[in-house]
Amino acid sequence: MTAAEATGELESARVTRILRDDIILGRRAPGSRLVERDIAAELHVSRLPVREAIRALVNEGVVVARPRTWAVVREFTHRDIKDFAEVREAIETLIFVFAAERHDEAGIARLRAAYERERDAAEASDAEGARIAAAEFHEIAAELAGNEMLGELIGVFITRLRWLFGQHDDLPAMAEEHRVILETLAARDVDTIRTLIPQHLANGQAVAERRLANGYQI
Repeated sequence: MTAAEATGELESARVTRILRDDIILGRRAPGSRLVERDIAAELHVSRLPVREAIRALVNEGVVVARPRTWAVVREFTHRDIKDFAEVREAIETLIFVFAAERHDEAGIARLRAAYERERDAAEASDAEGARIAAAEFHEIAAELAGNEMLGELIGVFITRLRWLFGQHDDLPAMAEEHRVILETLAARDVDTIRTLIPQHLANGQAVAERRLANGYQI
């Protein structure tokens, strides 16, 4: 029995998840080729789930299909960063405002747990762990907002957002920003949230711009 069969996860979904995480966390660099047979051998699967996974990631906007040759990890531009940053600020500010207004104690506990995982990983210099927990912080906030339409909107481009803005380099600073946001949100201080979130997202945009200027170095 494979690991996917043991957990009930479809093989194509598992391959998609692994490749998505590899791209988001910088293990597969922009412009790198996604060769079906190589990935299949690496993950001990047939080529069919790899093909399906690549197709899914093309739809998520982080892989580019090239006819009669290999698919490649998408290379983003400064215009991409600017466009996504504008959309992200509008949607995520609204998400955090709603989360501040509508959260319950259980929701705050989940958000605090994500922050604490991020803080602990940052203190241990665990970049991947800190970045994963930081992404979870934002995902939990979206759930606390309690608005299905916002959830659908963010879901359309969540993978691209995580890739573009999730590979921050100053791990303790990002964790501290999330601590401040957490405490402000818990206090239901909506006015301060409306100021904090754009500032927080602007910091992420600056990191993305630097990464692009430096050839995507993390």
